[in-house]
Amino acid sequence: MLARVSRMHGVLLGLVGAVLAMPAFAQDHPWRANYGWGKLPEGRSWGSTSAVYPGPDGTIWVAERCGQNSCVGRDDVDPILQFDTNGNLLKSFGKGLITWPHGIHVDREGNVWITDARGEGSRGHQVIKFDPNGRELMRLGKAGVAGAGNDVFDQPSDVLVAPNGDIFVADGHGSEGNNRIVKFSADGRFIKTWGQTGAEAGEFRDPHALAMDSKGRLFVGDRGNSRVQIFDQDGNWIATWTQFGRPSGLFIDRNDVLYSADSESHASWSGNWGWRRGIRIGSVTDGWVTAFIPDPGQPEPYAAGTTAAEGVAVDADGNIYGAEVGPRQVVKYTIASWEAPPEQPAK
Repeated sequence: MLARVSRMHGVLLGLVGAVLAMPAFAQDHPWRANYGWGKLPEGRSWGSTSAVYPGPDGTIWVAERCGQNSCVGRDDVDPILQFDTNGNLLKSFGKGLITWPHGIHVDREGNVWITDARGEGSRGHQVIKFDPNGRELMRLGKAGVAGAGNDVFDQPSDVLVAPNGDIFVADGHGSEGNNRIVKFSADGRFIKTWGQTGAEAGEFRDPHALAMDSKGRLFVGDRGNSRVQIFDQDGNWIATWTQFGRPSGLFIDRNDVLYSADSESHASWSGNWGWRRGIRIGSVTDGWVTAFIPDPGQPEPYAAGTTAAEGVAVDADGNIYGAEVGPRQVVKYTIASWEAPPEQPAK
């Protein structure tokens, strides 16, 4: 009898431990999905997209893969698109310049930065800066050349420009890539690099996304390790957070709210079992996750590939934009008042 009680006690302790280990997040949220956002010209369809970012003028910039999952063979299609917040297309540019648009950043002057994360012939493996009208201003990396030197990239995933103009590039798409962060001055001069393949602090497996808070801390979506790492701008490690899932996309708004798009958790190959896909929302001040927008399309028990939002951005009104690779669309999540359902009369 005592042995049975002991075994039951052990089972209960295990269940309590499992519950405590589960990721906590609020299920109720004020955002409602608006599908069909982003009106394209007649005859053109959306391609895969992981790149969305707000401009300083309130517009929304998107880089999509030319109606397919690559711009190879589509030199007549502009992959960089500017919309108003209602989804009306304002302008487009970039045809014939980009192989596989992956990351996007719009700086304080409205310049648009794109990472071209694949190589094809004389294109790719670069970061390209455009002015808001599509005039090319700068390139980092060598066109079509993959490498690990100070002037080359190997599948750069994301780019971010700090308030002082310094440029940060997440270099390495895939767990066996360069797995580093590269820092440049505003004029494109190499400053330093940090990181290598691994799972210790300051190491990466697929650094996939970048964001910066009001204190100037650099947040890196270390997707292959299912975590966010936080650094100062000299590459000194500050903290590691796992509560924001397996981050494919990161965005920090003007209120220091962090948005993390998880498009890969609970896949058989991701290793992040027991986590639902979707957008997690929380504070960069205390790290609490306060809301969760679940991926409505995730099949059970797991999906074979990327679903729902991989890129994420937020406009000045708090609306969220999810850039989706698999479904090939941008979904706008608008704020709506949420009311609890009326209480049912007691029976």
